[in-house]
Amino acid sequence: MHVDQLFDQTLNHMEKTVEALATQVPQPQQVSYKDGFVFRHVEKTAQQAIVQKLARLVSSLHATRLLWSHGFVQEQGAMQRILDELLEDITFLAFGIIFEDWTGLHDTYLEAFFEEEFDSGSAMTSSQRRPMIPRKKIRSWIASVEGVQEPSTGREATRTLSKAYSGYVHAASPHIMEMFGGNPPGFHMKGMRGTPRQAEHRADLWNYFYRGVLTFAFAVKALGNDEMFNSIRNFASGFLQSSGDDFLSKEWGEI
Repeated sequence: MHVDQLFDQTLNHMEKTVEALATQVPQPQQVSYKDGFVFRHVEKTAQQAIVQKLARLVSSLHATRLLWSHGFVQEQGAMQRILDELLEDITFLAFGIIFEDWTGLHDTYLEAFFEEEFDSGSAMTSSQRRPMIPRKKIRSWIASVEGVQEPSTGREATRTLSKAYSGYVHAASPHIMEMFGGNPPGFHMKGMRGTPRQAEHRADLWNYFYRGVLTFAFAVKALGNDEMFNSIRNFASGFLQSSGDDFLSKEWGEI
């Protein structure tokens, strides 16, 4: 299967899954805000948080794919940093439910997640200070549940992966200089489509799509939908088969 078709199929499957899961949790309510209203999940459950994170995951995969297709690999790298955290957050919440190992860290995470950005009519006068849950704590907990003998080992592996993309987020010089090249050499500021840099980031895109499928499986398991869980497991197997052993082969063509 052409990679373009596979990604279309995957995103379509994910969107339908989110739509189905959204009906299985208490629905968002209209909450007064300034002169109007906003939609909020007033119950603030872990299941509602998982559905929200899944929706953002799908949106971010769309964005990452679009950036890659136009050669904006710097911005793709920044989006992948976001995707890493989304995948970790969903796994963290889902595993807490699946393995019945809900901790105080999970409670603190949910409280921070649902906290409003502002508690007054003006951003300048707001007293809200959303706490940031240390990423290393979330990673260590996930590693311990996944069976890594030394949680710090799993945490270090994910930290290293995240660190690799931090230069794209913070615009570090070595990462910016990846934009420099050509004949005559100069900065590619309209994307790097058709250059070796775009090809180098191709595997990244596949990796995040596949990890996204697996994370969807964790999520639906946590929400207690065994039928959907089995369906996604089968989809994951089909994803690998459609990709083939070499998902970077030229036969995949351009996206």
